[in-house]
Amino acid sequence: MHDDQRARGDNAARSGDPARPPNRTEDHQSGRLLDGRYRIGPRIARGGMASVYEALDTRLDRTVAVKIMHPGLGDATSHDDDSFARRFVREARSAARLSHPNVVAVYDQGRDDTGDGTIYLVMELISGHTLRDTITKEAPMSPERALAILDPVLSALAAAHRAGLIHRDVKPENVLIADDGRIKVADFGLAKAVSAETQHTATNGVLIGTVSYLAPELVVEQRADARADVYAAGVILFELLTGTKPHTGETPIAVAYRHVHHDVPAPSTLAPALPAYVDALVARATTRDPSLRPSDATVLLRHVRRVVQALHDGVRDDPELVADLLPSTRRIEDQDADDGVDPDTTPEPVSSLATAVTPRDEPTSIIRSATPPPPRKPARPVPVQQGPAPTRRSRRGLVLGLVIVLLLAGLGAGGYWFGWGRYTSTPSVVGLELAAAETRLDDAGLGTTVEEVFSDSVAPGEVVTTDPRPGERILPGDDVELTVSLGPEVYDVPDLAGLTVEEAEARLDEVKMVLGRQIARFSETVDKGRVIGSQPAFDSPESKALPIDTAVSLLVSKGRQPIKISDWTDKNAESIEKALEKKGLQVKITDTEFSDEVAKGRIISQSPTSGVLYKGDTLELVVSKGPELVTIPSIRYDSTDEAVEKLKDLGFKVKKERATIYLSGQVAWDTDPKPGSRIKKGSTVILYVV
Repeated sequence: MHDDQRARGDNAARSGDPARPPNRTEDHQSGRLLDGRYRIGPRIARGGMASVYEALDTRLDRTVAVKIMHPGLGDATSHDDDSFARRFVREARSAARLSHPNVVAVYDQGRDDTGDGTIYLVMELISGHTLRDTITKEAPMSPERALAILDPVLSALAAAHRAGLIHRDVKPENVLIADDGRIKVADFGLAKAVSAETQHTATNGVLIGTVSYLAPELVVEQRADARADVYAAGVILFELLTGTKPHTGETPIAVAYRHVHHDVPAPSTLAPALPAYVDALVARATTRDPSLRPSDATVLLRHVRRVVQALHDGVRDDPELVADLLPSTRRIEDQDADDGVDPDTTPEPVSSLATAVTPRDEPTSIIRSATPPPPRKPARPVPVQQGPAPTRRSRRGLVLGLVIVLLLAGLGAGGYWFGWGRYTSTPSVVGLELAAAETRLDDAGLGTTVEEVFSDSVAPGEVVTTDPRPGERILPGDDVELTVSLGPEVYDVPDLAGLTVEEAEARLDEVKMVLGRQIARFSETVDKGRVIGSQPAFDSPESKALPIDTAVSLLVSKGRQPIKISDWTDKNAESIEKALEKKGLQVKITDTEFSDEVAKGRIISQSPTSGVLYKGDTLELVVSKGPELVTIPSIRYDSTDEAVEKLKDLGFKVKKERATIYLSGQVAWDTDPKPGSRIKKGSTVILYVV
């Protein structure tokens, strides 16, 4: 959608039309990593100078449109082709200066020196269709609808003209209508910075443009200024109102010469219901004499809005508005009709066109000059009737003649003064620091007003452009509006911590950044679904002074990290305690118990026994002291019955046996294990008796 689209299939390249699937053609560029950054996808448009591809900017993780110049036009071995390459690079940089909601943004431009030297331009990718599709479906349309479409187009061109740029290829194919209704002007690839010295459109005899929208002076003189864009906009308005182009022909030359020799007809000849002031607006924008056209798109936009107001108020006839809009009759009429020349059938061969005119999407034509345009034939001299000279003049006639001469001289002097003499020229201050520019204008007797804009190509504080432009007329004492550079439009990454993803995206939009990847992470302090931080991180060196449309990734909380609880009974309590404390849990030993089954230092029980805990939560353990041990007492000389009772009271089992010296068995003598030994409660003790 960002370049001229040829009739063979490119008409289907616009998305949003279910009757025509998007044309996404694969070719040798698809899949290529251009300049180590742009992953080239399918081709979405092809024109006379370049092809356009959908691509992924791998550095900023966003989808863009990449316009790649055809290899033949970038071949430095040919002088003409090298001129095209230089034009492509130079004018892309000029177009990138534009920052306007109705202009397709230019992000980057370069040459892939790592490969075959491919020259490319990176632009904003718009999903939608072109104005050509709208004309095909809706035209002829009401003047209200037509002017509502033209208004943002003129706003974009006005911004370009204020920046000293002319588009030079304004046509419906270069007006994009996004799916959300936004209207943007594309393809400033032919745009040229204009100065008083360089207003020609030719490069080494090459004229570039689209014949159905070429202003007459472009064909005849190969010279263009902002009024050439105004003419093309007027032709588009005619087409919106009538559904057809004003001039057609079998060859591009025939179409071009109809622009030179024929006025654009009144739209009401095809749409009779149109008010006369709409006809007058079209006539003013498309008059063949550029001096009678609005000087730039800003002026035409004012006229358009006057007409819109009249339509809104329900005014059917407004003779004053018609008279104000119609071009002056100062235009010099062509003499060709008197000479019997039909430009449609026998045009002088000025140029040879490299492409043919197609019925729908008309390509940009590359016109290589062959011979200079035919000069206008001078008007035939009118013979003067010779009569007898008067022999005398009366004094009264002499006085009257003298009065007339003086009156004419006074009128001439007054006309010169009011039309020219009282004006001064606007000094050139472009490129100066603001203070120096104000000083120079003050020295010239002029005031100043200041408007600040972002600029990637002009240093901060320097003048980008002026209104009036350098060299234009201005009354002494009037103000010159200085447009001063703020430098590149850059922003710092804002603090996004604690916001929802939607809130963070809105905050990024405020600083003209875009939401990148969302990286999910556990957080003990940030609620689930809220932003932990960003990449680049807030207030880091990498987050400072970033260009617009920078992609910022978000670290998004998954909530607290769960710690799964396992069954740790009969495990070493000390080891389990250390491991769980590393995970952030608190371990509390609530009790220790004797256990014949669980060894000392191992876990008898735990709480909770399963499920999950989170950092800071407590796990309770009961730890074994091992089996209970009892000391065997001294029983020597106790009676046998007393000794047995004493041992059983301590939890021992007793087995009686005779000692080495045995008398009657009534007295206790010794035990096994020996008295003083500690053994497990419930163990069997041998009691020796004598």
